[in-house]
Amino acid sequence: MRYLAIVCIFLLTTCSQRKGSIIIAGSTSIQPFIERVAERFTEENPGIQVNVQGGGSTAGIQATLNNTCHIGASSRNLKVSERGLKTYLMAVDGIAVIVHKDNLIDDLTIEQIQGIFSGIYEDWSEFGCTKGKIIPVTREEGSGTRGAFEDMIMGDQVISDACLVQDSNGAVREIIATTQQGIGYISVGLVDEREKALAIDGVEPTLANLITCRYGFTRPFLLLLLEEPTGEVKKFIEFVLSKEGQDILKSDGLISATEISND
Repeated sequence: MRYLAIVCIFLLTTCSQRKGSIIIAGSTSIQPFIERVAERFTEENPGIQVNVQGGGSTAGIQATLNNTCHIGASSRNLKVSERGLKTYLMAVDGIAVIVHKDNLIDDLTIEQIQGIFSGIYEDWSEFGCTKGKIIPVTREEGSGTRGAFEDMIMGDQVISDACLVQDSNGAVREIIATTQQGIGYISVGLVDEREKALAIDGVEPTLANLITCRYGFTRPFLLLLLEEPTGEVKKFIEFVLSKEGQDILKSDGLISATEISND
């Protein structure tokens, strides 16, 4: 809670200093994707500044409720206590469990993943690999990515305190890319050639499998507003949901909102 309070104070200070721009705050999972859309938007609308802040989904929701940002970003559905905000589905993302590219593992069951992150399994030799201590990497409390991972994969199993905790998808990815014994989870759209996304129960996290729901570990990327958008904020929301904005998100490995609505 102390961390969340500090983040909200930071967002409040930042927003008050940048009244001439659109402030987006929240999910660090959404941040790199919305930054790319914002970059194109500002190229076409040079008079409008878009400032994207992280902080996590919970911080973004609170910043929206407190009216300390123009647009909140959440990579999880809202809780009952958080409802009442206007929500816009920006895209749908998949959660990928990743290992170093040289790891011999290609596929794990949900039960095996639960066992790794809860601390039951501690060595890669338990999966037929070369002996070596498993280094599980998780996200911080309040992260939308962590919340989705806990809901969809961990179930009633608790993530072990022994896991290495990082505060962004990018940080998790960097550790896995440079740590042969590591395993973590990030947005499907952020996986690159330095790490390997595992199949879960035999199903790979490909875009086709996400769209057809064969790979079921997906979550919404939501943009949040306190009230009906007007002016520059409305223009930005419309751009995100336009074909141009959605094409940018699709090129980054997300499922566009259009694909979901036409499914």
